[in-house]
Amino acid sequence: MGETEQFEALRLELRRGSLVLAALARLRTEQYGYSLRVALAEDGIEMEESTLYPLLRRLESQGLLTSEWREEDKRKKRFYRLSPDGEGVLRRLHEEWKRISASLERVL
Repeated sequence: MGETEQFEALRLELRRGSLVLAALARLRTEQYGYSLRVALAEDGIEMEESTLYPLLRRLESQGLLTSEWREEDKRKKRFYRLSPDGEGVLRRLHEEWKRISASLERVL
């Protein structure tokens, strides 16, 4: 494996947990999948649909999100929002993120 391929594999590994944290944080306010993807991209966090929708389904199955189908602009859309359990998990993950980030800054 070349350096570029190795970097890309490690970069993806590093991003994986960050995507969960970012999605949970953005879903403190209700959004549907596409609007979430756009909001994250505006924050500098690009996510393919093939990553986003399985992530949303997994987080919902874990009880961290709630969702409901509604019609908007004559189209049915599934709206997601952080559940009460999700709010607690987000708070704890954010604290952990800050601890890890501070530790890494010291190390680096």
